[in-house]
Amino acid sequence: MKDELTNEAYEALSNYRQSRAHETLEEIPFLREKGYFGTATNRLYYACYYAALALLAKHHITAGTHAGVKTLLGLHFVTKGLISKESGRAFSNLYDSRQRGDYDEFVYSTLEEVNELYPKAQKFIEEVDALLEK
Repeated sequence: MKDELTNEAYEALSNYRQSRAHETLEEIPFLREKGYFGTATNRLYYACYYAALALLAKHHITAGTHAGVKTLLGLHFVTKGLISKESGRAFSNLYDSRQRGDYDEFVYSTLEEVNELYPKAQKFIEEVDALLEK
């Protein structure tokens, strides 16, 4: 059984994950410029994933899987209107894109896809940042 984290540990974990979200998002322009569209799509998902983990940690909620993070984010934040449905869908779509890119054969991302997903990921992280500041 896992030991319960202290409030300070949850706060530190949340801050660390939020920092990782921003650092990962900063990788996207370089990856896009170099033509690494599949990697950019993957990193867009992970930027949002780290932000979601930061939000869950802030509220002492843990998930054991990526699917669990998606479910708990929807249950605790999207359905309650704390995160917009648009951003909830964006996270879900990024999750699906990452799954396909990592596990399916002959999946290729395009510049257009990255350009469409990038502002959605930015918006998702901005919404999470606003909740983390409360």
